[in-house]
Amino acid sequence: MPYDTSKMADWQIADAAEEKMPTPDEWREKLKLKKGELLGYGKVSKLDFLKVFERLKDKPDGKYIEVTAVTPTPLGEGKTTTTMGIIEGLGKAGHNVGGAIRQPSGGPTMNVKGTAAGGGNALLIPHTEFSLGLTGDINDIMNAHNLAMVALTARMQHERNYNDKTLENLSHMRRLDIDPLHIEMGWVIDFCAQSLRNIIIGMGTQKTDGFLMQSKFAIAVSSELMAILSIVRDLADLRERMGNITVAYDKKGTPVTTGDLEVAGAMTAWMRNTINPTLCCTAEYQPVMVHAGPFANIAVGQSSIIADRVGLKMFDYHVTESGFAADIGFEKFWNVKCRYSGLKPNVSVLVSTVRSLKMHGGGPKVTPGVALPDAYKKASPELVEKGCANLVHHIGIIRAAGINPVVCINKFPTDTKEEIDIVKRAAEAAGARCAVSEHYAKGGAGAQELTAAVVDACNEKNHFEFLYPNETKLRQRVEKIAKTVYGADGVSWSPEAEEKAKAFESDPKFDEYATMMVKTHLSLSHDPTKKGVPKGWMLPIRDILIYSGAKFLCPMAGTISLMPGTGSDPAFRKVDVDLATGKVKGLHEVD
Repeated sequence: MPYDTSKMADWQIADAAEEKMPTPDEWREKLKLKKGELLGYGKVSKLDFLKVFERLKDKPDGKYIEVTAVTPTPLGEGKTTTTMGIIEGLGKAGHNVGGAIRQPSGGPTMNVKGTAAGGGNALLIPHTEFSLGLTGDINDIMNAHNLAMVALTARMQHERNYNDKTLENLSHMRRLDIDPLHIEMGWVIDFCAQSLRNIIIGMGTQKTDGFLMQSKFAIAVSSELMAILSIVRDLADLRERMGNITVAYDKKGTPVTTGDLEVAGAMTAWMRNTINPTLCCTAEYQPVMVHAGPFANIAVGQSSIIADRVGLKMFDYHVTESGFAADIGFEKFWNVKCRYSGLKPNVSVLVSTVRSLKMHGGGPKVTPGVALPDAYKKASPELVEKGCANLVHHIGIIRAAGINPVVCINKFPTDTKEEIDIVKRAAEAAGARCAVSEHYAKGGAGAQELTAAVVDACNEKNHFEFLYPNETKLRQRVEKIAKTVYGADGVSWSPEAEEKAKAFESDPKFDEYATMMVKTHLSLSHDPTKKGVPKGWMLPIRDILIYSGAKFLCPMAGTISLMPGTGSDPAFRKVDVDLATGKVKGLHEVD
């Protein structure tokens, strides 16, 4: 290490690094784990978090480091790469460090975005296992979710086929009278399959072929079950939430839950192994837990509370990553995850690139799969200067939480000293530390300036506080987020959304539900075409989704599809197997 990033693809670097990856026995010794705390799964292992946490419960927590970013280009700005770089950098400096990131979805891995394993010399291994299913958490979530749909559709068929007298003789079945026009859930699959967004099911010619109705598919990681996994504290918490998921409504408008369908226990059985984080590592062999999944624009978008609680006991420095930019991922980390976990961060690292600031300064459109315009490859200090407004806004979001952020300039080979100096001046003038990092090219050795800034910030007392108290009503929360975080002038509610909001506010049981905003990640506003820091706009809320198991209320700004589409030049075109070695080749990363 470091490997030559100009000559080796990420998957090739990963293959080389994996030759010296610690074995389970070596991990037990390195992490001082006791018998039974490490559960083997092929190349990787799971941590029995309850055993580890129980043993270490009286140990003081380590330093808590969160990683977020400016509003990204559609290519991403290297947030996961930077997370790996910070962990490698702290390890290189001799610190006891570990981290937690989310498991990638098969949809983006086989589409445009890539595996989200980091990149260059700052990536996570074992690369292939991480990218292609790991220990099966997403598959377990998919099976548990779809089992709920099997229970729902079978119940609808049998209630249609049996009269009330027959049902009375079936002691296990009471009529739920499910409304086929008011079905909340759909099916899930872990690929970007736009042709499954809207479907018709039950089209057979026999009564036993199912209930004929409109249905839908979403991508697996958008399932409420993934949202639940990210916030639960133990198996009992998981089981309770499993029974409260709203699957549909009856003809009187009353929710029909997984508990009503008597399927929650079986769903929990499918998910029983998912609560234990999977142990992987950086390419420089620092431990990294992988737990929970992506989709920060609809759910919490964080690695799990379980992983962070365990990591803070095991490591002196624990690094975690939030999805998308600070207006989405950090806001949910700040006001949802930390509220649920009771944990307080020591520092937030704000990842920025010269490339992203050029885009926010008026640069040409950036499109995945299309060659990057020349403006992003040549010096354009005037674009960087204008684009720094977006950086300064995100610094303000983090400072509003009482945290002094560290800006990381994730350096690209085309960045000039003049452009980097502009970013440094803007960051420091806004009250943030700023460091240049070359972790992609040089691994931990290239992240020492960043590491020093992070350690310095961790040793500084902060004044962390939530944006709003827990008793704040839903519309007041949304107004606060819109103005303070997004920079909107206010909020405009559709009649349907406002009616729902009033109903939620009038029912005390919803007071404890988290507010989980749904908004594009490509702009501070609801409009993905508006770059920089949009001014003079209102945030439109058109609807509110309810995740009754996770206890989330999700105000929706704009239209968000839970099933992405596969592009015309998907990543799967380049993925294959080396027939001589059996190894997967061609997997790539963007973030």
